[in-house]
Amino acid sequence: MALRLVGTVEMPGQFAGRTVLVAGAGISGIAAAEALLAAEARTLVSDDRAAALEDLPAGAEAVTGLPEGVELIVTGPGRRPDHPLVAEAAARGIEVVGEPELAWRLGQEREVPPVWLVVTGTNGKTTCTGMLAAILRAAGLDAVACGNIGYPVVSAVAAGHAVLAVELSSFQLHWSPSVVPAAGLVLNVAEDHLDWHGGLDAYAAAKARALTGSVAVAGADDTIAARLLRESPAPTKVGVTLAEPGPGQLGIVGEQLVDRAFPASRDVLQRESGAPAARVASSGEGVVLAEVSDVTPGGPPGLTDALAAAALARAHGVGPGAVREGLAGFRPGPHRSAHVGTVAGVRYVDDSKATNPHAADAALAAQPAGRIVWVVGGLLKGAHVDGLVARHADRLAGAVIIGTDRAEIVDALARHAPQIPAVEVTQGDDEVMSSAVRRAAALARPGDVVLLAPAAASMDQFRDYAERGEAFAAAVAALGASAEAGAAEGGAGEPGA
Repeated sequence: MALRLVGTVEMPGQFAGRTVLVAGAGISGIAAAEALLAAEARTLVSDDRAAALEDLPAGAEAVTGLPEGVELIVTGPGRRPDHPLVAEAAARGIEVVGEPELAWRLGQEREVPPVWLVVTGTNGKTTCTGMLAAILRAAGLDAVACGNIGYPVVSAVAAGHAVLAVELSSFQLHWSPSVVPAAGLVLNVAEDHLDWHGGLDAYAAAKARALTGSVAVAGADDTIAARLLRESPAPTKVGVTLAEPGPGQLGIVGEQLVDRAFPASRDVLQRESGAPAARVASSGEGVVLAEVSDVTPGGPPGLTDALAAAALARAHGVGPGAVREGLAGFRPGPHRSAHVGTVAGVRYVDDSKATNPHAADAALAAQPAGRIVWVVGGLLKGAHVDGLVARHADRLAGAVIIGTDRAEIVDALARHAPQIPAVEVTQGDDEVMSSAVRRAAALARPGDVVLLAPAAASMDQFRDYAERGEAFAAAVAALGASAEAGAAEGGAGEPGA
């Protein structure tokens, strides 16, 4: 039997002998099923996709609907509160939680529960979580990045890690009523998933659940995140800003990242950081954590992510030397402003991770000065793009619009950037991304950037944002090969002409 330690006595775990339904056999669902089986729960698994139930963990039972006897449901994060299964569970008095909530409850059974440092926000949370994990590891801690990045929290808990850098989406936070992180962060809040939550206020309220622990951190330059920080019940509140920080903030002074929220003695900081005395400011002035040049990706979004990651790490007692080492060694994952090729003097950049307008805004702003041909579109999830288009209209050399919600994007371009050519790639076009890249190439000239920053989700045309980015990179590679072949034959014309 699965046991937990209470004092010096081993007791059965809270899930032993209970019947639990895992609703959804995706990555997090299978991880939840494995954890429940290890906890000796009777584990049922359902999924609308019959194929997903063909290879369940040994001991799990494939079911349909909501069988009698179920005492708890662990749902996939995307299941909306108005889903029929959720409604039926409520009518029968059955609790519904998410996989992170399951991870939290299992972790609390450990003699020393893992420390949760939670990251959420509309944009930048994956990069920030990666930076945080890099800093924690540089400090010599047994830490891992998990959650919405693809490694389930319940797997990280089962592996026994001491410190968890946990990225949580608004969906996951909604289904995690008990999670109270040691320190939590809301980077920013902008329109996203409004179709799921029913409005911006409910979306922001879900994000605010990250700020219920001892230390709450938020982007002070973001209006909604700053408001959530003010309203947080946390006894310690820390803001991060790209301006010079005030008391209780981390920010930028000259070319340095400076902490004025977590003061420590000069001698301790020098010993921890190994830095010369000139690099460690007095507690009244703040602590120098890193140079701006240490941070990749750079620019305002990357620096905000770095300051936020540093704030969470500092809340856990990490010294400035580890902050700088972790940031200097960190590199972002794929599909985040990744240069995938240059063809005929045109640079092609993949930021498929920009799945909402706020993220696309950051991707467009991060490009060097010059003209941009923008590949945009997909599922807007209730968000609007007028402000996004208006802010960047002067830099756009053209736009190629893909996906289901093309009409709203085309209308916004007509209102705010009528001077640029806008080309639609319809649902019926073969190989949508290949067509989009060829059309973008035809609009570009040497020195331009063709940027995939969709401002929308991908599931209407691709499995996920990663597949969308991979399709973009493959289309660019094919364009380059075609251009090279044409040049070898002595008759190369304009790519995509």
